Amino acid sequence: MSTDRDTQAAPEATGVRLVAGSTELTVRPDDGCRIGSLRIGGTEILRQGATYGCFPMVPWCGRIEHGQFRNGGEVHQMPVNAPPHAIHGTGRNLRWRTVRSSATEAVFTYELTDPAAPWPYPGRVTQLVELAEDGGSLTLTMGVEATGDSFPAQAGWHPWFLRNLGVGEDARIDFAPEWQEERGADHLPTGRRIMPRPGPWDDCFGMPRGVDVTLTWPGRLELRVASRAEWVVIYDEQEAAVCVEPQSGPPNGLNTLPRLVTPIDPLEISTTWSWRSLLPGTA
Repeated sequence: MSTDRDTQAAPEATGVRLVAGSTELTVRPDDGCRIGSLRIGGTEILRQGATYGCFPMVPWCGRIEHGQFRNGGEVHQMPVNAPPHAIHGTGRNLRWRTVRSSATEAVFTYELTDPAAPWPYPGRVTQLVELAEDGGSLTLTMGVEATGDSFPAQAGWHPWFLRNLGVGEDARIDFAPEWQEERGADHLPTGRRIMPRPGPWDDCFGMPRGVDVTLTWPGRLELRVASRAEWVVIYDEQEAAVCVEPQSGPPNGLNTLPRLVTPIDPLEISTTWSWRSLLPGTA
């Protein structure tokens, strides 16, 4: 995803605020380019805290077995930050650069070889955050570009949606995956696809026609997470939040289902969240 048309960089800031209709969000480029807050009609829907909100997972999603992946004949070791594995990429640990921002759109980048969390191959990651003019949806787009040798990569998002919005019932999850990746004792997919099982989950599901998951807070809000990506991880083992994570491949996919990024073939992924109020008297 190129940003060549962006010639004027916006000033670096600890938070970039987008507003449309009754929706406002704040992106934190200084904290892994995560969405730190998303308020819809005055109600916060993301769990708050430096490690929560909604962060990009890049250049891999979920766990890498023992932090190692192979690219051709080379084996690379990533920091083991969820022993015995590496988890969720390096992008969430870095300060990103704000390329441009407006009232409803912002673009951010970082270099994959940033010394604070290096990746063995040069390249660039770009995230575009777009709030619809009516405040009724949010689209996130991420691109991974190679500027040297080709390499395997993944990208996706890890939102922490509040399980309860402060009043009423907890969120309900509705989706219809074609299969569930069997999870081994090491929390990695075994390679076997099984019929989807009831939660609670920390599991990856296949949706080959595209990710389509609806969260409903009864009487409050309905929110749909959609993406052309074919993989989604659902995590609802914590009391405070539920996670719906569209991603370009399954956990440990750098090893089991590598998607090669080349100088002429970048990786790009998008997700759109759309919502409607369920409060009495609203459309």
